[in-house]
Amino acid sequence: MHSIAPFKIIGITTRTSNSSGKAAEDLGALWGRFFEEQVGAKISGKLNDDIYAIYTDYESDYTGEYTCLIGYQVSSLENVAKGLVAREFDGGSHIKFVAAGKMPEAVVQTWQEIWSKDSEIDRKYTSDFEVYSSKSQQGDNSEVDIFIAVK
Repeated sequence: MHSIAPFKIIGITTRTSNSSGKAAEDLGALWGRFFEEQVGAKISGKLNDDIYAIYTDYESDYTGEYTCLIGYQVSSLENVAKGLVAREFDGGSHIKFVAAGKMPEAVVQTWQEIWSKDSEIDRKYTSDFEVYSSKSQQGDNSEVDIFIAVK
């Protein structure tokens, strides 16, 4: 169990769901925009170079709609560039999973494992997030940390 301190993120968002391959399409497009529009260069006050993908505003559980925000952790939510979204998250108790292997397949596989354990994990469905550090760019030996909010 990890206790996560409250944190602030600036980035871009989309609303999606896991039904009928919608998330794969929507999230793929969001990641494409993130890199094509060089979102990171528009964000001031970045705390580090780790990219966060946050899943929040859940309609229900992993079967309902949710919002994904891809961005960077920042020191302040002031001076937000046009077209970007600024959000503050409460943090709290999270369970950490590590997606290891080739990306993005390893992340997809780890989420499937998380969903299969949904009843055991006692998820809060407030904000879950992935952290893409320098370890996420290591080819077949990549690692992405996934934090799931729990009660």
